[in-house]
Amino acid sequence: MFNLGGMSKSLLFCFFATQMHLMCLRTTMTYQESLDYMYAQLPMFTRIGSSAFKKDLTNTLALCDALGQPQTKFPTIHVAGTNGKGSTSHLLAAILQSLGLKVGLYVSPHYRDFRERIKINGQYVPKKWVSKFVTQHQNLFTDIQPSFFEMTVAMAFDYFATEGVDIAVVEVGLGGRLDSTNIISPLVSVITNISFDHMDMLGDTLPLIAAEKAGIIKPHTLVVIGEEQDETTPVFLKKAEECQSSIVFASQNFDVQLVESSLENTFFQVHHKKTNKIERLNADLNGAYQAKNIATTLQTVEVMQSLSFFEKYTEGDWQKAVENGFRRLKTLTQFIGRWQVLGQSPTILCDSAHNEAGIKLAMNQLEALTFNRLHFVFGMVRDKDISKVLRLLPTHATYYFCKANIPRGLEADALQNQAQAFGLVGKTYPSVKRALAAAKKQAKPDDLIYIGGSIFVLAEVI
Repeated sequence: MFNLGGMSKSLLFCFFATQMHLMCLRTTMTYQESLDYMYAQLPMFTRIGSSAFKKDLTNTLALCDALGQPQTKFPTIHVAGTNGKGSTSHLLAAILQSLGLKVGLYVSPHYRDFRERIKINGQYVPKKWVSKFVTQHQNLFTDIQPSFFEMTVAMAFDYFATEGVDIAVVEVGLGGRLDSTNIISPLVSVITNISFDHMDMLGDTLPLIAAEKAGIIKPHTLVVIGEEQDETTPVFLKKAEECQSSIVFASQNFDVQLVESSLENTFFQVHHKKTNKIERLNADLNGAYQAKNIATTLQTVEVMQSLSFFEKYTEGDWQKAVENGFRRLKTLTQFIGRWQVLGQSPTILCDSAHNEAGIKLAMNQLEALTFNRLHFVFGMVRDKDISKVLRLLPTHATYYFCKANIPRGLEADALQNQAQAFGLVGKTYPSVKRALAAAKKQAKPDDLIYIGGSIFVLAEVI
């Protein structure tokens, strides 16, 4: 195969070493090959639906056991909830970064770039690291047959451990009790709120859904619940009592109100009910609905201050970290997709609200804006009861119905037909980009274009 005549032993060694190195390089997947492998062989719930959801932690535990239990090598904050868990997770990460800590952040799903899921101090996991991880552990994946989400969670924990983060904020993917992230023992378990979503997997009543979310509550662990609700509060209190865990409700201690807002910045008034202290908070996020997430975040910060892990930080340190974290949220964490402005004249904004509670808050926020005509670029997924969302949408808007380019996407014609029953009128388009292009063509400078219904619609335009 090779002409080796006349080579010295040292040159011969170097030759074979080089050849072996080149062979290794050729067997290492590229980043795109790694993603293709993950998507093709390991189902992704957000693309295909409930068939990719595994109600079992066995695979995640097996993966992390083979990787040396990376999830035990750094402290964590665990965040669950129906709505607001992504915003809350980013806010907490920004505050912890502002304390000077090296902070891992795991969130899901992603919009455009898979690496949005795994960040350290706002920086995406490198493409080379993803490729190396997938290449090195293909035999392990073949043996265990994990889902896309199980594999991604293990990847995140391994990355955080390898890079030596000081702490990680981990967002639950779906539910809580059987979610792949639920193999950690966090410093604090946070649950933002409970509403109807993924009822085919989590239950069709609020108490049943709350019970699944409450599964992240661990023994002797501090617990923060964002909102008190008649149907769910008893579920959380019972679970906390069983685990002998201290529990606090943010809504009992914090009242947060929007006081000034533009599409670029928002100011909130924060009233601490127990101390009567009132402060003005400058937040690099938009939407009055964020008030609830801010209350949950501030309550979690108050709870964290009591932990020995944070004992070296003074009240002044925390105050500065909160102010900086909120003010520089997007810069620190690359926070996207929530009431995000994409253009001006006409104003183009998008929001990831996709269930009844989230859409209701988003529509309330929309009513507070000033514009002439409203254009709605709208798409949804097919495995949900969308009637509860459609009834909340404004009938005076012009609709541009579309299907996100994923298997779960609801066909634009089917969406249009269902929407007509609620007085929502518009044309259908073969893609999200074509729908947005049509809206831009029709809109005047003083109009507003809203893009939403599904995060996968946003993913094609952000």
